[in-house]
Amino acid sequence: MARTAQVSRKTAETQVKVEVDLDGTGDFAIDTGIPFFDHMLAQLSRHGLIDLKVEASGDLEVDLHHTVEDVGLGLGSALAEALGDRAGITRYGSATIPFDETLTEVAVDLSGRPYLVYNLDCPTTPIGGFDPTLVKEFLHAFAVEAGANLHVNGRYGANGHHIVESCFKGLARALRQAVTLDPRLAGALPTTKGKLGRG
Repeated sequence: MARTAQVSRKTAETQVKVEVDLDGTGDFAIDTGIPFFDHMLAQLSRHGLIDLKVEASGDLEVDLHHTVEDVGLGLGSALAEALGDRAGITRYGSATIPFDETLTEVAVDLSGRPYLVYNLDCPTTPIGGFDPTLVKEFLHAFAVEAGANLHVNGRYGANGHHIVESCFKGLARALRQAVTLDPRLAGALPTTKGKLGRG
């Protein structure tokens, strides 16, 4: 069964369309109107081996916040839909990503219970016009809609571009592990509770 999804979100502030294929090769077509953010989403696709299409338009003249957050919501929703009941998935994934002077650790549990722990000490200087504080907003929105327990810990780093990019690459590699189907599970849920999610 194809693990794909298409999600559209429209508000008075943004219009977002996201398509994912969890068993892809890392092909991407991304246009959010925010070039640096597009570059980060491309890292997520390529290093996660998730085919990803994102089309977003928003009130960028007001702030980038609405667009970045709503793309996170759309991507999280698409991931959750593509996962279905999550039977047979590895569920957990983690990665430690170096980028020159930077080292970032990302761990994810696709438990169905959303939670974000965010310890990324990043300079607030804009990166190509992108506000680095929006990384947390994106990850929170993504975790909530994806039903992901997500932990991001920056071990060290100085360059804002390096710190943010190592975070996105870490998320990509962690998701790549977590969404992978484990043949030894033979389609069983990766839990002893009988279901994933709250309760």
